[in-house]
Amino acid sequence: MSTPGYRVWAVPGLPEVRAGDDVAKLIAATEPGLVDGDVVLVTSKIVSKAEGRTLAAEDREAAIDAETVRVVARRGPLRIVENRQGLVMAAAGVDASNTPAGTVLLLPEDPDASARAIRTGLRDALGVDVGVLVTDTFGRPWRNGLTDVAIGAAGVRVLDDLRGGTDAHGNPLSATVVATADELAAAGDLVKGKAADLPVAVVRGLPQAVRDAADDSAGDDTGARALVRVAADDMFRLGTSEAVREAVTQRRTVRAFTDEPVDPGAVRRAVAAAVTAPAPHHTTPWRFVLLESAGSRTRLLDAMRDRWIADLRADGKSEESIAKRVRRGDVLRNAPYLVVPCLVMDGSHTYGDARRDAAEREMFVVATGAGIQNFLVALAGERLGSAWISSTMFCREVVREVLELPDSWDPMGAVAVGRAAEEPRTRPARVVDDFVEVR
Repeated sequence: MSTPGYRVWAVPGLPEVRAGDDVAKLIAATEPGLVDGDVVLVTSKIVSKAEGRTLAAEDREAAIDAETVRVVARRGPLRIVENRQGLVMAAAGVDASNTPAGTVLLLPEDPDASARAIRTGLRDALGVDVGVLVTDTFGRPWRNGLTDVAIGAAGVRVLDDLRGGTDAHGNPLSATVVATADELAAAGDLVKGKAADLPVAVVRGLPQAVRDAADDSAGDDTGARALVRVAADDMFRLGTSEAVREAVTQRRTVRAFTDEPVDPGAVRRAVAAAVTAPAPHHTTPWRFVLLESAGSRTRLLDAMRDRWIADLRADGKSEESIAKRVRRGDVLRNAPYLVVPCLVMDGSHTYGDARRDAAEREMFVVATGAGIQNFLVALAGERLGSAWISSTMFCREVVREVLELPDSWDPMGAVAVGRAAEEPRTRPARVVDDFVEVR
C-alpha cells in the first residue's frame, strides 16, 4: 500500500489581470499541466479584478460600510462584519492592497459562481476535470495569525463528514466534520505567498476531494457556502460589547410557550446574573422563588385567581368581564416554569420621616427591578422566553401564605419562563432623542 501524500505548487507566468479577462483562459495559457483530480486554488483578488470589482474609493471605510450587512465586533478602527456574500470577516473583505492608489477591491459578487465558471473554462480549454477553489485570507477566533480559506468552490467536497464512523481505536466519531476546502486553501497559500505575485496554485494527489462531474449535472455542487455556519448554530455570532447590547434587545415578552421542560440550571445561571445588579447600602434585596413543580404552580395560581375574582366582584364587574380578565392570567398558567421575584428590605435605613422613608423604599424597589431585568436578559441569553407579570403584587399576602414565605418578603410579580412557541412581533424602532433631555 502506498504512503498517503500530495503535492502542491504555485503556477507561474500569469499576467496582471484586468477587468474583462477570462481567468480560466489565463491559467490555461500558462500550460499548467493539469490532470483530472487536481484542485486549482485561485486567489480572490484576481477574480475580483477580472469581474470588475475594483472600486474608486478614497475612503475605504465608506466602502466597508457599503459591503456590510451586520457588524459582528468592533475594536477601535477594526471591524469584523458579515458582508453581502454572507462571510464573516475583517473589513467585509474590502482590500486596498495590490490595487492602484485611490481604489479598493471588493470580493467577487458570487464566489461559488466564479469558481464554477473557472472550472468550466478549464474543462473547455484543457479537457480536464478539476476542482476549483476561490480563496481569501481570514483571521480566526482563538488563534493568532492569518490563513487562506475557501470562499468559493466548484467540484470540491468542501466538507468531509466523518460522523458515524470510528477512529483507529474503534471509538465512534460523533462530531468530526473536516473543512477539506479550507485545508486545501491553506496548503495553497504556503506556495502562493502574500507578496510573490503567484495568485494560483495546484494540489495534486487528493482526488477524493474532487467531486465527480456527474454531481454537477445533478445539481449537487454545494459550493463554499456550506462552510458558513448558520446563525442558529453560531455560538459566537457577536463580539463582546455587541453581544451585551444585543442581549438587552433580545429580552422580549413571550406569551406563548412550548411544552419543552425548562432546565433548572439555566434558571439558576440567570439568577446568578440577576444578583449582580446595583443595590443600596451594599445590600442584597433580591430573592427568587423557583416554582419547579406543577403542584406548586397550580396551588399559587388557583389562590391568586380566587382573590382576583373576589376583587373584581367587589368592583362591581360583570361575570363576563371577570372571566375575560381572568383569562389574561393564562400566560402564567400555560408556562412550564414560574419564578416569583421578591423584594426584601434587609439593611434598609429607617429615618422616621415619611419623605425619606418613602425614598428609601423606592431605592430598594428600583434595585429589585434592576435585578429582575438582569434575570430576564440572562434568560434570553439561555434562549428562554419570559413574561414578567405584575399579578403577585396585588395579592402579596396570598402568595406569602401559599408559598410559605416570610412576612418581610414582598412578591414583585411573577415571571413565566419557557421556550417561545413563536417569534415575538417586531418591535417598532424608538427614536432615542424622544427619551433624552440634555442640560
